[in-house]
Amino acid sequence: MIIPAIGGLGSALPATGAQGAAGAGQAGGSAAPAGGEAGGFGGELTEAISSLEKTQDSASSASQALATGKVSDPESAVVTVEDAQLAMELAGQIRTKATEAVQSIFNTQV
Repeated sequence: MIIPAIGGLGSALPATGAQGAAGAGQAGGSAAPAGGEAGGFGGELTEAISSLEKTQDSASSASQALATGKVSDPESAVVTVEDAQLAMELAGQIRTKATEAVQSIFNTQV
């Protein structure tokens, strides 16, 4: 599956399959994150955005190294940039689906 390979954004998605079984036990853990945050959806979203930012930073570094000729393995630099592109596309699709879901909820008549 490609989701775990693109910078950890899989944690922002609903857990499925074997990965979901492992992640479900972690989400209900009794240890609260440092700083007093309760975790939950907000914590997972913050973690996913942080992971996306790290992926974009590493892609930027890899592309600069590739452009200046300082990289020893060009293939790994290209893969890093492609992973960052896929991660950003996935984040955009998740944002779009979340926006559509919220709009659908607000348009629901009771």
